[in-house]
Amino acid sequence: MQNLRPTHKKQPLSTLWAQKAQKCGLRHTVYSAVGNEYTGEWQDNKKHGKGIQVWKKGGAMYDGEWKSGKRDGYGTYSILDLQSNAYLRKYFGEWKNGKKHGFGTFFYNCSSVYEGEWSEDTRCGLGTMQYANGDIYEGEWWKDKNHGKGKFQCANGNWYEGTWRDGKKNGFGKFYYSGQGQLYEGFWLDGIPKCGTLSNFKINEVSRPPKYQLPQLQLADMQTVLNEAQLAYTNLF
Repeated sequence: MQNLRPTHKKQPLSTLWAQKAQKCGLRHTVYSAVGNEYTGEWQDNKKHGKGIQVWKKGGAMYDGEWKSGKRDGYGTYSILDLQSNAYLRKYFGEWKNGKKHGFGTFFYNCSSVYEGEWSEDTRCGLGTMQYANGDIYEGEWWKDKNHGKGKFQCANGNWYEGTWRDGKKNGFGKFYYSGQGQLYEGFWLDGIPKCGTLSNFKINEVSRPPKYQLPQLQLADMQTVLNEAQLAYTNLF
Protein backbone atom coordinates (compact mmCIF):
# COMPACT_ATOMS: atom_id res chain seq x y z
CA MET A 1 0.00 0.00 0.00
CA GLN A 2 1.32 3.41 -0.98
CA ASN A 3 2.42 5.70 1.84
CA LEU A 4 0.13 8.80 1.76
CA ARG A 5 1.88 10.74 4.52
CA PRO A 6 2.74 14.30 3.40
CA THR A 7 6.35 14.97 2.70
CA HIS A 8 8.00 18.02 4.23
CA LYS A 9 10.23 19.82 1.79
CA LYS A 10 13.31 21.47 3.09
CA GLN A 11 13.24 25.24 2.92
CA PRO A 12 16.00 26.89 0.91
CA LEU A 13 18.87 28.38 2.83
CA SER A 14 17.95 31.90 1.71
CA THR A 15 14.55 31.54 3.44
CA LEU A 16 16.13 30.20 6.62
CA TRP A 17 18.66 33.04 6.67
CA ALA A 18 15.86 35.58 6.16
CA GLN A 19 13.92 34.12 9.08
CA LYS A 20 16.99 34.24 11.31
CA ALA A 21 17.62 37.82 10.22
CA GLN A 22 14.19 38.97 11.40
CA LYS A 23 14.87 41.48 14.13
CA CYS A 24 12.81 41.47 17.32
CA GLY A 25 13.77 42.65 20.80
CA LEU A 26 16.99 44.36 21.82
CA ARG A 27 19.78 44.25 19.25
CA HIS A 28 23.30 45.54 19.01
CA THR A 29 24.15 48.00 16.28
CA VAL A 30 22.65 47.18 12.91
CA TYR A 31 24.14 48.77 9.78
CA SER A 32 22.11 49.52 6.67
CA ALA A 33 23.39 49.29 3.12
CA VAL A 34 24.01 53.07 2.97
CA GLY A 35 25.96 53.12 6.23
CA ASN A 36 23.28 54.25 8.69
CA GLU A 37 23.47 52.79 12.20
CA TYR A 38 20.73 51.79 14.61
CA THR A 39 21.14 50.46 18.12
CA GLY A 40 18.08 49.55 20.12
CA GLU A 41 14.82 47.64 20.23
CA TRP A 42 12.92 46.00 17.38
CA GLN A 43 9.54 44.44 16.77
CA ASP A 44 8.48 42.58 13.61
CA ASN A 45 11.70 43.65 11.89
CA LYS A 46 10.99 47.37 12.56
CA LYS A 47 12.48 49.84 15.01
CA HIS A 48 10.13 49.75 17.96
CA GLY A 49 10.81 50.89 21.52
CA LYS A 50 13.90 52.86 22.51
CA GLY A 51 16.83 53.23 20.17
CA ILE A 52 19.50 55.44 18.62
CA GLN A 53 19.68 56.09 14.88
CA VAL A 54 22.72 57.69 13.25
CA TRP A 55 22.49 58.81 9.62
CA LYS A 56 25.77 58.70 7.73
CA LYS A 57 24.73 61.35 5.23
CA GLY A 58 24.45 64.67 7.03
CA GLY A 59 25.65 63.30 10.37
CA ALA A 60 22.29 63.53 12.16
CA MET A 61 21.30 61.44 15.19
CA TYR A 62 18.01 60.59 16.87
CA ASP A 63 17.90 59.21 20.40
CA GLY A 64 14.47 58.30 21.65
CA GLU A 65 11.33 56.26 21.19
CA TRP A 66 10.17 54.46 18.04
CA LYS A 67 6.95 52.87 16.85
CA SER A 68 6.66 50.63 13.79
CA GLY A 69 9.87 52.02 12.29
CA LYS A 70 9.14 55.71 12.86
CA ARG A 71 10.05 58.22 15.53
CA ASP A 72 7.13 58.20 17.94
CA GLY A 73 7.05 59.32 21.58
CA TYR A 74 9.77 61.39 23.24
CA GLY A 75 13.16 61.86 21.61
CA THR A 76 16.06 64.15 20.77
CA TYR A 77 17.23 65.00 17.25
CA SER A 78 20.80 66.30 16.95
CA ILE A 79 23.19 67.31 14.17
CA LEU A 80 26.94 66.90 13.99
CA ASP A 81 29.02 70.06 14.34
CA LEU A 82 32.03 69.59 12.07
CA GLN A 83 34.18 72.11 13.95
CA SER A 84 33.80 70.59 17.41
CA ASN A 85 32.96 67.08 16.17
CA ALA A 86 30.15 67.03 18.75
CA TYR A 87 26.42 66.59 18.39
CA LEU A 88 24.29 69.70 18.93
CA ARG A 89 20.64 69.38 19.91
CA LYS A 90 18.28 70.58 17.21
CA TYR A 91 14.98 69.43 18.65
CA PHE A 92 13.88 67.63 21.77
CA GLY A 93 10.32 66.79 22.61
CA GLU A 94 7.41 64.73 21.39
CA TRP A 95 7.05 62.93 18.04
CA LYS A 96 4.27 61.14 16.21
CA ASN A 97 4.51 59.09 13.02
CA GLY A 98 8.01 60.40 12.33
CA LYS A 99 7.16 64.10 12.73
CA LYS A 100 7.39 66.69 15.49
CA HIS A 101 4.03 66.50 17.20
CA GLY A 102 3.08 67.57 20.72
CA PHE A 103 5.28 69.73 22.94
CA GLY A 104 8.91 70.36 22.08
CA THR A 105 11.79 72.80 21.70
CA PHE A 106 13.48 73.58 18.37
CA PHE A 107 16.77 75.44 17.87
CA TYR A 108 17.17 77.34 14.59
CA ASN A 109 20.51 77.99 12.86
CA CYS A 110 20.17 81.75 13.49
CA SER A 111 20.06 81.21 17.29
CA SER A 112 16.29 81.62 17.39
CA VAL A 113 14.43 79.19 19.67
CA TYR A 114 10.83 77.99 19.65
CA GLU A 115 9.29 76.25 22.65
CA GLY A 116 5.73 75.08 22.46
CA GLU A 117 3.25 72.88 20.67
CA TRP A 118 3.70 71.19 17.27
CA SER A 119 1.47 69.43 14.77
CA GLU A 120 2.99 67.37 11.93
CA ASP A 121 6.32 69.25 11.91
CA THR A 122 4.74 72.74 12.09
CA ARG A 123 4.34 75.14 15.00
CA CYS A 124 0.70 74.83 15.95
CA GLY A 125 -1.00 75.68 19.25
CA LEU A 126 0.52 77.68 22.11
CA GLY A 127 4.20 78.53 21.96
CA THR A 128 6.97 81.07 22.53
CA MET A 129 9.42 82.15 19.82
CA GLN A 130 12.62 83.94 20.83
CA TYR A 131 14.26 85.54 17.81
CA ALA A 132 17.97 86.14 17.37
CA ASN A 133 17.51 89.95 17.43
CA GLY A 134 15.84 89.84 20.86
CA ASP A 135 12.19 89.97 19.75
CA ILE A 136 9.80 87.57 21.51
CA TYR A 137 6.39 86.31 20.44
CA GLU A 138 4.21 84.44 22.90
CA GLY A 139 0.81 83.16 21.92
CA GLU A 140 -1.07 81.02 19.43
CA TRP A 141 0.28 79.48 16.21
CA TRP A 142 -1.18 77.82 13.15
CA LYS A 143 0.88 76.18 10.39
CA ASP A 144 4.12 77.93 11.43
CA LYS A 145 2.56 81.43 11.62
CA ASN A 146 1.28 83.69 14.39
CA HIS A 147 -2.44 83.04 14.38
CA GLY A 148 -4.96 83.77 17.12
CA LYS A 149 -4.19 85.73 20.28
CA GLY A 150 -0.63 86.66 21.14
CA LYS A 151 1.85 89.27 22.34
CA PHE A 152 4.90 90.40 20.38
CA GLN A 153 7.62 92.05 22.47
CA CYS A 154 10.15 93.99 20.37
CA ALA A 155 13.77 94.29 21.46
CA ASN A 156 13.46 98.11 21.41
CA GLY A 157 10.66 98.06 24.01
CA ASN A 158 7.68 98.32 21.68
CA TRP A 159 5.01 95.65 22.04
CA TYR A 160 1.80 94.54 20.41
CA GLU A 161 -0.91 92.53 22.13
CA GLY A 162 -3.96 91.36 20.27
CA THR A 163 -5.15 89.07 17.50
CA TRP A 164 -3.18 87.69 14.55
CA ARG A 165 -3.95 85.98 11.26
CA ASP A 166 -1.44 84.31 8.95
CA GLY A 167 1.49 85.95 10.72
CA LYS A 168 0.13 89.52 10.61
CA LYS A 169 -1.77 91.75 13.03
CA ASN A 170 -5.46 91.38 12.25
CA GLY A 171 -8.44 92.40 14.35
CA PHE A 172 -8.36 94.32 17.62
CA GLY A 173 -5.01 95.00 19.27
CA LYS A 174 -2.89 97.38 21.30
CA PHE A 175 0.51 98.72 20.20
CA TYR A 176 2.78 100.54 22.64
CA TYR A 177 5.38 102.96 21.27
CA SER A 178 8.05 102.94 23.95
CA GLY A 179 9.99 105.87 22.49
CA GLN A 180 6.97 108.20 22.53
CA GLY A 181 5.16 106.82 25.56
CA GLN A 182 1.98 106.41 23.54
CA LEU A 183 -0.51 103.58 23.09
CA TYR A 184 -2.58 102.82 20.02
CA GLU A 185 -5.77 100.81 20.52
CA GLY A 186 -7.86 99.79 17.58
CA PHE A 187 -8.33 97.52 14.59
CA TRP A 188 -5.65 96.19 12.26
CA LEU A 189 -5.77 94.72 8.78
CA ASP A 190 -2.82 92.71 7.43
CA GLY A 191 -0.42 94.43 9.83
CA ILE A 192 -1.67 97.99 9.20
CA PRO A 193 -3.64 100.03 11.80
CA LYS A 194 -6.96 101.09 10.29
CA CYS A 195 -9.18 102.59 12.98
CA GLY A 196 -8.36 103.36 16.60
CA THR A 197 -7.30 105.86 19.25
CA LEU A 198 -3.88 107.11 20.35
CA SER A 199 -3.27 108.08 23.98
CA ASN A 200 -0.43 108.76 26.40
CA PHE A 201 0.80 105.64 28.19
CA LYS A 202 3.70 105.49 30.68
CA ILE A 203 4.86 108.79 29.28
CA ASN A 204 6.62 109.63 32.56
CA GLU A 205 8.93 106.64 31.99
CA VAL A 206 10.10 107.90 28.59
CA SER A 207 13.53 109.55 28.56
CA ARG A 208 12.67 111.71 25.55
CA PRO A 209 8.91 112.35 25.39
CA PRO A 210 7.49 113.85 22.18
CA LYS A 211 7.62 117.63 21.84
CA TYR A 212 3.86 117.86 21.35
CA GLN A 213 2.06 115.56 23.75
CA LEU A 214 -1.52 114.43 23.40
CA PRO A 215 -3.93 116.40 25.60
CA GLN A 216 -5.40 114.60 28.55
CA LEU A 217 -9.15 114.25 28.13
CA GLN A 218 -11.33 114.11 31.22
CA LEU A 219 -15.03 113.38 31.46
CA ALA A 220 -17.03 116.29 32.78
CA ASP A 221 -19.36 115.98 35.77
CA MET A 222 -22.81 115.28 34.37
CA GLN A 223 -24.62 117.30 37.06
CA THR A 224 -22.48 120.35 36.28
CA VAL A 225 -23.23 119.99 32.58
CA LEU A 226 -26.98 119.79 33.26
CA ASN A 227 -26.87 122.85 35.52
CA GLU A 228 -25.00 124.87 32.89
CA ALA A 229 -27.40 123.77 30.18
CA GLN A 230 -30.43 124.70 32.31
CA LEU A 231 -28.94 128.11 33.08
CA ALA A 232 -28.24 128.78 29.39
CA TYR A 233 -31.79 127.80 28.50
CA THR A 234 -33.22 130.12 31.20
CA ASN A 235 -31.18 133.07 29.90
CA LEU A 236 -32.73 132.68 26.48
CA PHE A 237 -36.11 133.82 27.79
